[in-house]
Amino acid sequence: MQRTYIREAEDSKGKKVLLKGWVHEMRDQSKVKFILLRDNTGIVQLVVKGGKLFDNFHTLAKESAIAVKGEVKEASVNNPEVTAAKAELIVEDYMMLSGSEKELPIQVVKGKDTADLSVRLDWRCLDLRKPRNLAIFKIESALLNGMKEFLEKQDFVQVFTPSLMAVPSESGSEMFEVRYFDRKAFLRQDPQLHRQLTIAGGIEKLYDIGPSWRAELSHTTKHLCEHRVCAAEFAFIEDEMDVIKLQENLVVSALQKVNEKCGQELELLGVKLEIPKTPFPELRFPKIYGILEEYGKNIRGEDLDAEAEKILGEYVQKKFNSEFYFFNRFPSKIKPFYVMKVEGDEEYARSVDLNWRGMELSSGGQREHRHDVLMKQVKEKGLNPASVEWFTKFFRYGVPPHGGFAIGVERITQALLGLLNIREAALFPRDTERLEP
Repeated sequence: MQRTYIREAEDSKGKKVLLKGWVHEMRDQSKVKFILLRDNTGIVQLVVKGGKLFDNFHTLAKESAIAVKGEVKEASVNNPEVTAAKAELIVEDYMMLSGSEKELPIQVVKGKDTADLSVRLDWRCLDLRKPRNLAIFKIESALLNGMKEFLEKQDFVQVFTPSLMAVPSESGSEMFEVRYFDRKAFLRQDPQLHRQLTIAGGIEKLYDIGPSWRAELSHTTKHLCEHRVCAAEFAFIEDEMDVIKLQENLVVSALQKVNEKCGQELELLGVKLEIPKTPFPELRFPKIYGILEEYGKNIRGEDLDAEAEKILGEYVQKKFNSEFYFFNRFPSKIKPFYVMKVEGDEEYARSVDLNWRGMELSSGGQREHRHDVLMKQVKEKGLNPASVEWFTKFFRYGVPPHGGFAIGVERITQALLGLLNIREAALFPRDTERLEP
């Protein structure tokens, strides 16, 4: 018999079906046993009536993997945990696929687990079985699908840039060093430099989805040592405003895909998603410093800290009624050598961050494509030209104006769902203390 998924049960009333899944919860009465069965599509109630079959179910433990056969009937009891609320299965036969120990290290049933996040991550495979966590990763998947669909429609080509680097791309102190045969290499902080080289290679529009690493001793709810990005780079742009327009349209497409595919998951997580209007508000330096000073925050010439980001988020919400907004024209002294400066005002750079609800989602902007200017900026940053020649030498051969951005996948998921900790948006998170499971 072909397997039926639980989401299909309501359309199978009066039919005999085969279901497979995990035992989610059990409740005994004298002559009837009620079991909640869970698969990747939902939860349905099983009804086991007296007799030999009933006796066999006494050995069943929660989280055992089983297969059951029976007839689908109209549901007799309304259970709030059941997603197939209008149907239940009268069990006629079952098979144990893989048993579970009676005592679980953490609970999977909603509302019965008091373990903190650290303990849950120690037992991540059991933690992932919770319908809430399944909903998080279905939504994260839909976000990426929405981004990919948008970029493909815009004729962007998906590429795969290397994760191993011969030299640090930004700050060497924040890179993980690994052995590469008889020499050392580094895990990339960001694939951006190779995206730029791909532009130099004649691929005008590209996107890259993959991991990045930062050996940053951050112990916050917004930082991971390993995270994923959806990055895009494209050529022959006018300026960073082209990057802004592409990025806001991509975000809208991603959120529309979530609304389209994940209504049940959003409801489970108590999230009402409203699609933002474009264009998103844009705040530029040095005006940003003036806004902060009005709120008693003076960091003129410096980068934004968490307090400044919070102030600016509240300012944008009040002034523009928008949860999405861009910061543009950051001070050039705090940006890497490859960022283009503003002509006539070189104190500032064409560097853009996208923020949502006070959280930085991405960074990007326009890159410097002129070889002579690029080498000047290399020297200004105190870098040895020989250490970046592997990158800069290609700019002697006609690289067009270009720019791009990288959106943090876990970050946008955290912001969308209001997760208290970004680790909940990572399948198996890696931070300063955790390297397993």
